[in-house]
Amino acid sequence: MTGELDLEDRRALRRVAGLSTELTDVTEVEYRALRLERVVLVGVWTEGTAEEAENSLRELALLAETAGSQVLEGLSQRRTRPDAATYIGSGKAAELRDIVISTGADTVICDGELAPSQLRHLEEIVQVKVIDRTALILDIFAQHAKSREGKAQVELAQLDYLLPRLRGWGGNLSRQVGGRAAGGVGIGGRGPGETKIELDRRRIRTRMAKLRRQIGEMAKSRDTKRGERRRNAVPAVAIAGYTNAGKSSLLNRLTGAGVLVENALFATLDPTVRRAETPSGRTYTLADTVGFVRHLPHQLVEAFRSTLEEVTDAGLILHVVDGSDADPEAQLEAVRVVLREIGADSIPEIVVINKADAADDLTLARLQRREPHSVVVSARTGQGMDELRALIERDLPGLEREFHGVVPYARGDLVAQVHDRGEVIKQEHVAEGTVLHARVPADLAGDLERYVEQTVTTS
Repeated sequence: MTGELDLEDRRALRRVAGLSTELTDVTEVEYRALRLERVVLVGVWTEGTAEEAENSLRELALLAETAGSQVLEGLSQRRTRPDAATYIGSGKAAELRDIVISTGADTVICDGELAPSQLRHLEEIVQVKVIDRTALILDIFAQHAKSREGKAQVELAQLDYLLPRLRGWGGNLSRQVGGRAAGGVGIGGRGPGETKIELDRRRIRTRMAKLRRQIGEMAKSRDTKRGERRRNAVPAVAIAGYTNAGKSSLLNRLTGAGVLVENALFATLDPTVRRAETPSGRTYTLADTVGFVRHLPHQLVEAFRSTLEEVTDAGLILHVVDGSDADPEAQLEAVRVVLREIGADSIPEIVVINKADAADDLTLARLQRREPHSVVVSARTGQGMDELRALIERDLPGLEREFHGVVPYARGDLVAQVHDRGEVIKQEHVAEGTVLHARVPADLAGDLERYVEQTVTTS
């Protein structure tokens, strides 16, 4: 399985040559995992309950661990709004500096998107690297992107994030010199008139334009495949949901796709489209998409727009939520925020409450009351899969017409199309031909009109 190979590669130990100079045998080596960054987390709690603030910080810890860090400490501060200069205020920044020294941390991760000035001022105080939630998510995406399109999309998002945060230092701030004011360098010493930081920004913009062209060209292939499916009237179902809710596991369970499954955030980024069938044999496509998260960086939404079109072009969305999560309602809302942003909020959805084998019964009952059009499943054990398949079959779009009629045996091609593209309710064979009672797409109903006994439009 491709997913199993990816998982094995991701977990593989790296070979590191022995550092001691006293080794007599050059084959002596150490097998160890790469050194992890030691991080301290800090968040500002501006609204909601204390439990919600703690859940947000726990999610940040999972993100940090997914990126390969070791979380040493997590801190949260109650404020009406983040401090404009240092995010947490100068006094708390000094306290944070003491904690960084005592724990031996080398990185501080902030639970929010910081302005360039906030990052710079906080780094000056704590004297270690400071990154925000957006940079952390982008780093995870960069680690997990596999396909050419995925890598290009992540690089575009990273450059979009980096562009306003470029910083010069010392002599790199400017190349412009000349005259007595510049230390007497005099004639011939004047620079080209463009600062180093301006040159870097121009190169980044050039690279971003090139990446956008490449992504646009790669998107044409995806558009062609979607267009072919639409011409063949194959309905599309998209799996959307919070990261690590079990979307890839659900795809594997429904189609046997064999994609990577790992208990980690954003384990799979590249969309996977597979063919599936309803219990009655109707064909549809099932697409696994990138996971969402609270405060998903807008750079990623823009860069992955061509990938997210798998959701906007679908006729039905399977909205997967982790029933064992501490706050599944927040997961549902976070995903729906992104769906509204990409214009997919009007598409019919089935809420799939996953991980029933690990969830609390009271939580499952609460979610089902909140989401009437939902089904409880376990992608790991297979619980609830038959009920989910039945719901998908009922809600699949495209079967607008109901057909009752006798198709002559000479038109066996039409009968085959009804079986392939429609849903056969009843079939009999008589002397005149095949008696069919079926639901079919509108264009196929037009081909069947001359054989109709009665045609009824379904809701």
